[in-house]
Amino acid sequence: MSPVRRMRPMRPARPLRERREGLLSASLALAAASAVLAAGSSCGGGAYDPLATAAARAGRPGNLEASIPPMCYASTAGGANGCWTCHTTGFGPNTLADHDLQRAYSFSDAARKNPWVNLLEDLSAAAARTSDAEILEYIREDNYAPLRRALRALSERREYPGYVPDLDLAAGLDGEGFAADGSGFRAVRYKPFPGSFWPTNGSAGDVFIRLPAAFREDASGAPSREVYKLNLALLEAAIASPSPLPGASEAGAAGAPEGREVEPVSEVVAGVDLDGDGAIEAAVTRIRRLPARYAGGAAGVPVRAWIYPRGTELLHSVRYLDPDRPSLLAARMKELRYARKVDEPDDWAISRAYEREAEEKEEGFPPRYAGAPEVGLRNAFGWQIQGFIEDEQGRLRLQTAEEHRACMGCHSAVGVTVDHTFSLARKVPGAAGWRHQDLRGMPDAPQAGHAEPEVLTYMRRAGGADDYRGNAEMLARFFPGGALDEAAVRRGAPGGDRDLAYLVAPSRERALLLDKAYRALVRAQRFEAGRDVMLGPATGMLRVVDGESTGLGEAQRVYLDGRVHLAW
Repeated sequence: MSPVRRMRPMRPARPLRERREGLLSASLALAAASAVLAAGSSCGGGAYDPLATAAARAGRPGNLEASIPPMCYASTAGGANGCWTCHTTGFGPNTLADHDLQRAYSFSDAARKNPWVNLLEDLSAAAARTSDAEILEYIREDNYAPLRRALRALSERREYPGYVPDLDLAAGLDGEGFAADGSGFRAVRYKPFPGSFWPTNGSAGDVFIRLPAAFREDASGAPSREVYKLNLALLEAAIASPSPLPGASEAGAAGAPEGREVEPVSEVVAGVDLDGDGAIEAAVTRIRRLPARYAGGAAGVPVRAWIYPRGTELLHSVRYLDPDRPSLLAARMKELRYARKVDEPDDWAISRAYEREAEEKEEGFPPRYAGAPEVGLRNAFGWQIQGFIEDEQGRLRLQTAEEHRACMGCHSAVGVTVDHTFSLARKVPGAAGWRHQDLRGMPDAPQAGHAEPEVLTYMRRAGGADDYRGNAEMLARFFPGGALDEAAVRRGAPGGDRDLAYLVAPSRERALLLDKAYRALVRAQRFEAGRDVMLGPATGMLRVVDGESTGLGEAQRVYLDGRVHLAW
């Protein structure tokens, strides 16, 4: 499960009318730009207009509760709990304690009917009409480069103000995970979040991060990889440490923490004893204390535990599964998601944002986000998020306002997140985590504060490998006879003879079936009814939420220990 809005029945309100008018006004420029591009650009299969769908649907608010994701409509059967992964106690600046959402379906009246009906349909017949050869040819086509070209042309004519993908994936990455194109992006190798985000449930993904130019320069303003690596290591230690690290001025404090393993970085450049051994060294691989500020050109920017600095960018692709690639990452993207930290609120402002959200819930308002599709939507915590998804021909297009809203729930109000993000907090420590995503060799590390491996814990609590207990392949593999084979799952844990890929990668047959089923969704272009697929209807999913209780409280199956952080 993911964020659920606890609200009284909605009532008409002036702010909603103003919001619709704002979206309509903002979309006029989008519509004009769309018309220009449609008239003068093509990319196979006729005119390629990545803005057309969003423009055509401008002013149609659609499902104002689209930020409630499908997992929140899972039937718990009185004891199957996948909700704990997202809804937990608040940590650090994220003061949201939302573990009570494990106990209750706290929906508004408007949200009680499940809108994600794609998961309730059997797509097997549609998938069967596609051959293996056809789907393999399809998923191995590049739909990212055409999007870059189309948006760059619009941007150069000042007809599109949004994000233009400037990471050249075709140019590749160097040995340290940096983009070879000089854009400043760097690959992050991370452990996928439990459940729906495992490849066995439909998709593979990768993540890239970029810090602002000042973080990539020395004090004189000259580009410096050494400074950039140091600043990325400081950010990794600030975000991915399960407990906030003390400041450098606390060097004398008793019980120095273990700290965070990082790639080799220079304490000389940092000007700080980062590992707390009393010496300033040219290369250290552990940060136990955080300096007050970042290094080089970013020396004026404070280092804040569990908070990204303003200007941080995250680029995330969601891809089809290519069973013949060890990483499973197909060339074709299902989605491209971009997030930029446009503001860095202080602790008071963060606290006040949570208070305002609680007040809006009590007043019965659905979530409200600033922005529009052409620039993305912004949450109350400084993140601006923009997304692209396939059109009916498989070309990436700008998401509609409603489709954007579906991205906002998990990145706005979930108790488990670190600064409303997931990936960097789950990065493989040190140099091994600065390369393109690959689950091979990655252990099933426990969540922070847990003694047992994460996948094992999830399967125990959820009763399967997804929130709906519908992944038949995983049930057959790890739940023979209906009982969890813990010994088999432990093989992927630290010290075991297998890895995470063994645990959560699908068979070749399943990967191709999932690809085919999703292709059927793309052809239908009904993403307002969901963008996830299952091989057969999700029987563990509610069509309508009739009552309040999930049954987990009565079954004593509520857990308060969910963490995005890992104990590597």
